Order: sequence, then structure tokens, then C-alpha cells
Amino acid sequence: MSNFWRRLSKRERGLVILTALILLIFIAKYALVTPFIERREWVKNQLESQPQLLQKNLRYLGRKEALLASLEAARAQIKAQEPKLLTGDTASVSASDLQETIQAMATREGTQVITTRVLNPEPAGSFSKIGIQMEIGGQIQQIANLIRGIENAPKLLVIDEVNVRSLFRPVGFPQPQGVPQAPVQNLRISLTVAGFARAPGTTAPKTGSESGQSDTDT
Repeated sequence: MSNFWRRLSKRERGLVILTALILLIFIAKYALVTPFIERREWVKNQLESQPQLLQKNLRYLGRKEALLASLEAARAQIKAQEPKLLTGDTASVSASDLQETIQAMATREGTQVITTRVLNPEPAGSFSKIGIQMEIGGQIQQIANLIRGIENAPKLLVIDEVNVRSLFRPVGFPQPQGVPQAPVQNLRISLTVAGFARAPGTTAPKTGSESGQSDTDT
């Protein structure tokens, strides 16, 4: 290495030294300066975003009471709907409650429940949607009263589907011999009715007063 250096002229040595200095500058820039600049930009961005984040948190704190009031109102509304839910700890028991409810309404209106089929429960948040499909026969006014009664029932019931089939018998149409006279029915409908029950494993929401009382007892 020393022999190579001695063989270089003064001008060549200067070029070698200049090249080495340029390489050192580039290495220092990428090893030291660039990370420092990137770090400074990151700190700058953080300092610019912190006031915005602080303002956002302050706005949230300012709305805390309103949010708590809205949450409390939502809990109260859900609790007010509890009596309208189907009874039973399981879907089958809730479906039985729904069947008994519709059967009682159908009997009261003078209609006849021909068949009943329980549908699979559907999850609906913290509730289960329990549905049944029923085939019911009756006169037009009786069917209309039944549907109106379901829609205005004390329990929370919804009619998902109604299919109507007419059983109108033309005047003078002969009655088959040996067949007993059936009640007059000029409509037969396939009715899908659903109610709601609390999903297994969930509990009724507590209002603020109940929560406070529970904490006090604890």
C-alpha cells in the first residue's frame, strides 16, 4: 500500500484524497443526516397533530354528558321493550309461546289454524328472532281482523310474509256426499309471524339507577 502511494504523483494523491472525502460526505449524509432529518419531520408532524388530537379529546369530553344521557335513554328504551319479548330461556320455549299467542288470537277471531311450522331462529344482536309459519283458514273479515290483531299485539310481533289463496265455492256447487259441512272459509293464508326473545346468555340492560344501586350494594 505504501509503495502504491509513493508511486502516485502529487496530483493523483490529491484526487484520491478528494474522492475519499466525497465518499465520507455521502456516507455521513445517509448514516447521520438523513435519519436526523426524518426524525425531525416526524417530531414536527407529531407536534402539529397533537393540538388537533387534544381539541378532539376536549370536544369528546364536552359531549360526555350528552353521550351518557343518550346511552341511558337507549337502555331505558330497550328495558321498556322487555315485556313485549317472548318468554322462555330457549328458542323452542319462545317458539311455543309465540304459537300459543297466535293460536289464541286466531281462535278469538274465529279463524282456524290448519298447520304450524317453527322456523329456525335468527340472531338479531342481543336478541333472537323467533318465527313460525302458519296456514290459517277463515273469512275475509276474520283474516283481516287477525292480521290487525297481530300488528297491534301487546308483544312485539312482525308479519314477514302473507300468501293468500281463495277457497270461494261457486253457488250451486254440489257438496260431496258423506263429507260433513265444514265451516265457511273463503280464504286460506300462509302467514309467517316472528317475535323476539332475548338471546341465550344475555341479560337485561341495567338503567343508571339500577347500576348505581348495584355499585352501592357492592
